Amino acid sequence: MSKIIVAATPVTGHTHPLLRIATHLAEQGHEVAFLGGARYRAAAEECGLAFAPLPAEADYDDRDFAASFPERAAVPAGPAQLLWDVMHVFGDPLPAQHRALRALLAEFPAVAVLHDSLFLGAVALAMAHPRAERPAVLAVGISPLALVSKDTAPPLLGLLPPVDEQQRAEYAALGRESARRMRPAMEYVNARFAETGLQVPEGTHLFGRVESVDALLQLTVPAFEYPRSDLPANVAFVGPLPIPAAPGGLRPDWWPRLAEAREAGRRVVVVTQGTIANADPQALLAPAVRALADRQDLLVIVATGRVDGPDLLRGALPAVPANTVLAGFVPFDALLPHADALVTNGGYGGVQAALGHAVPVVVAGDSEDKPEVAARVEWTGTGVNLRTGRPTERQLATAVDTVLTDPELRDRAAALAKEFAGYDALRRITELLPRVAAPRR
Repeated sequence: MSKIIVAATPVTGHTHPLLRIATHLAEQGHEVAFLGGARYRAAAEECGLAFAPLPAEADYDDRDFAASFPERAAVPAGPAQLLWDVMHVFGDPLPAQHRALRALLAEFPAVAVLHDSLFLGAVALAMAHPRAERPAVLAVGISPLALVSKDTAPPLLGLLPPVDEQQRAEYAALGRESARRMRPAMEYVNARFAETGLQVPEGTHLFGRVESVDALLQLTVPAFEYPRSDLPANVAFVGPLPIPAAPGGLRPDWWPRLAEAREAGRRVVVVTQGTIANADPQALLAPAVRALADRQDLLVIVATGRVDGPDLLRGALPAVPANTVLAGFVPFDALLPHADALVTNGGYGGVQAALGHAVPVVVAGDSEDKPEVAARVEWTGTGVNLRTGRPTERQLATAVDTVLTDPELRDRAAALAKEFAGYDALRRITELLPRVAAPRR
């Protein structure tokens, strides 16, 4: 068996998938060291992993972005904020990540480094050294592919692929304008790469550097990603990671209401605002509760994704409707088989988990990569894209009615679920790893 380093940006949605992969590799007999945020030490060690903390200048707590990145709040949600994140949330830590990775390799000579695709210190390692002089570097795609392609719209804009030559031409012009707007971010990140001693080749696109790694293990299936005739050869679709089961099979005290709802012929709608952009329940949770409050044919389960979430949401509502359960963290692996619809702000993993159970979705998200996730839902015909992160009650009520009653949406969600069922991400990663990590001379 082999020594493997798994490195993760200290963001929940980046770290948890990498911890799952690292734990699986350790269970297969590999010796695994996990390089990540200090607050994940206990979780890594409980999984039997050696743990190396990121240096302070590369570490932060994503539960309170305002404390680590106070300037971020002034940046409008959408492409502007995503570019700001690329520069500061992911770009600024790059030199320290690279140093930490090199130091860890000196004492733990791994044959492979797996990292989330925005852990740019590992990308720098791949770009700076010939393959024979370094371990294999494998990025894990925890968000939709953000690659420039002649077959898609420019990344970050949440636009569907072109349908004809006229739209292709329009997208090409939009791409040139997008590149112009992104140039400051590209130059900023290039300067962070330069701090590692690496000069990025002129003209390298901000999202093209992932082509420098030995493999990009994309956590989805081809049917949930746009077809690209120019897809880089190093991209491998491995399928989404399965949702982890709740420890000990624990169920919350409201769990019997699911069976009661089924017996009464009521349908179950799950509402979530994810694990990061969930500080303001007025964005999606509260309007969703109000929109569905008078529906006696529904049981609404609100997963706030935080310990104080139910109290925050109560404070945003005049009262908790009789058909509504307010919860913090929920066992999604057990809940989704009971669900008839998911209302979400568009987390990549959560949306795919719902579709994996043939549950159609309503997506309302405008931060991080969520517009791109929503666009893929629209493109696959598996739900409704509201194209906003702050939908109205009317929009939500109409969208929920649509996903509950439109047979075509449900059929497409079921068809996609069949494709998901044909993939086992952990097994595929385990099988690909030795091929990619084989020594090259």
